Parts: sequence; structure tokens; C-alpha cells
Amino acid sequence: MIEVRRAADRFRTVADGRDTRHSLSFGPHYDPANLRFGLLACHNDDLVQPGHGYPDHPHSNLEIVTWVLSGTLHHADSRGHSGDITPGLVQTMSAGSGVVHAETVDHASGPTRFIQAWVLPDEPGTEPGYSSGTIAVAEEWTPVASGAGHDAAARIGASGATFWAATVPVGSVLTVPDRPFAHLFVAEGSADLTPAQGEVVHLGASDGVRLRGRGRC
Repeated sequence: MIEVRRAADRFRTVADGRDTRHSLSFGPHYDPANLRFGLLACHNDDLVQPGHGYPDHPHSNLEIVTWVLSGTLHHADSRGHSGDITPGLVQTMSAGSGVVHAETVDHASGPTRFIQAWVLPDEPGTEPGYSSGTIAVAEEWTPVASGAGHDAAARIGASGATFWAATVPVGSVLTVPDRPFAHLFVAEGSADLTPAQGEVVHLGASDGVRLRGRGRC
């Protein structure tokens, strides 16, 4: 099954200095038919202006992957962990039994765009922790964060989930990993999705596709 979710049709939250587009039910945008996709519980595309962000807020029992596309995102939490996430670096947070954190953009960073995804963990109530690493995104699928044993830049506590990224040159072809649930998102540029059966689907920037059931594209 192939389900296309266009950028313009996604839920959108516009707040002071923040513009977020949601791929799944989120906050006031409650949609009981769109709560999860496999292990994926949240997939947000955020644009935050300098001097703004998300003040202290709690998380628990989630594996949170943050990938900055432009600018700098500062992270600080109630356990004394802090740092900056910049393009080329991915951070994962295992919220486990609970953590309070803030994500902000300082005035020197410029507008900051980042993708953030929340995944359900294998085990609830674990000790909170972090993992991070640099990303050298290639023309083939690069494992960004994984709990499935791939040699990824960062790890997550979800053995059934892997986040892949690729920079695809014009005219190149990539095969979507063969998984029961695959969420394909075009962060920048455009792409054509060619199903094993059916018509070609053109995807623009911030468009997404959900693929259910095994079968390659």
C-alpha cells in the first residue's frame, strides 16, 4: 500500500518564532486515524527563528531523533546535558523514565530547520541517555540512527527502527529498503517514486510517502 502525504496537506503549527509541519497527529492536531505509523509516533519538520524555540518540556518512553538541516539548535536538559546540534550531526535522546529539556536557537545562529522523529522504544522506563555522531550522507542510503544493528551515526533503543538518509544526484536511482513500514520523506529537492506496480509518483520538497507491506520501489 502506498499513501502519499503532500507538504501542503500536513498539520501546521505556527507560534511565536516557530513554524512546524506535522506528519502525524500532534498536540491540538488530534487525528485518531493518524496517531502512529509502525513504530513512528511523530515526524516534525521545524523552522525556528533566532531567539525562539521550545522552553522546558517533559518526555518519557520515547526515542527522539533530531537532525538539523540548517542553522544551530541548542539542547539543554534537567540532567545537566547540553550541547549544539548543527548540520552534519545527529542526536538521539532516549527519554526513558523521564527527562525535561529545552530546544532553542540563539540570536547568532540564524533561522534553524530541523527534522525530529519520535519512535516507540523496546522497553519503557529505562534510564534516560543520549547518542550522537557525525553524518556523512552519501549518494546511497546512509544509516543515520538505528536500533537494528546498522553502523549508524547514533543509536536508538528501538530494534525495529532505522533512519536512513541519502543525497541523490539527478538521474540516480535508489531502492527503498524493503520493510513492513517505510516512511519516505523528501527533505529538499524532488524525486520520483516508481512502485513495482502502478504509476510513477512525483514528490516535491517536504512531501512524504508511507509504504506498508513488503515490496520494493
